[in-house]
Amino acid sequence: MNSAIIAAAGSGTRFGTKIPKQFLEILGKPLIIHTLECFESCSAIDEIILVLSAEEISNFRQIAENYNLKKLTKIISGGKTRAASVLNGLNAIDSETTEIVAVHDGARPLVSVDEISATIEKAKKTGAACLVAAVTDTIKEVMNGKIVGTIDRSNLRRALTPQCFRYEILKRAFTENEISEIVTDECFLVEKLGYEVEMVDGSAQNIKITSWEDFIFAENLLKQFKVQDSKSKV
Repeated sequence: MNSAIIAAAGSGTRFGTKIPKQFLEILGKPLIIHTLECFESCSAIDEIILVLSAEEISNFRQIAENYNLKKLTKIISGGKTRAASVLNGLNAIDSETTEIVAVHDGARPLVSVDEISATIEKAKKTGAACLVAAVTDTIKEVMNGKIVGTIDRSNLRRALTPQCFRYEILKRAFTENEISEIVTDECFLVEKLGYEVEMVDGSAQNIKITSWEDFIFAENLLKQFKVQDSKSKV
């Protein structure tokens, strides 16, 4: 069985709204629902575990009644950090039946089913896989307000999600490493164990919504996807 942990326990304070950004509506549907439906539609995913702040669980249960989320088996309360929230989700997984764990940011509603499937398949073969995108901007090294060098971007990639791992590898990564605020993704912990993490090329469209500009970009793309989907059904 392959399980997805969707981390969505953030408060959204940086987004500047009264409600967490994952509950803001895009095209009449909460952002988090768009994300969950991507995993619901993926045949490689057998169950979904959603991690929310404790204050939002009751609200989400009411929202979820309007959507057909058959794979959503558990809603877990998050921790003080992203890593703590993912660990809470991991602890809710059945270790005897789960092969691959896919960890995804709830604020990434533009991930494709193909990206999810490809990253899971790579993790099955190698143990650990991360969806990535190329770095297209020129990257400068700065010191004391001055540019001191230009970094070769040919070997740089942006880490996206999902990040997928064999259950036992991810469990060991959380068990044997210190979980702190500097842990911003699961690959970091797995790398510290000495495991090689294989990369899977993903789309630059798979953004994490952290600003209103991101929100507008995602809304426009989802509109395009909706139009394309309706045309394909004609």
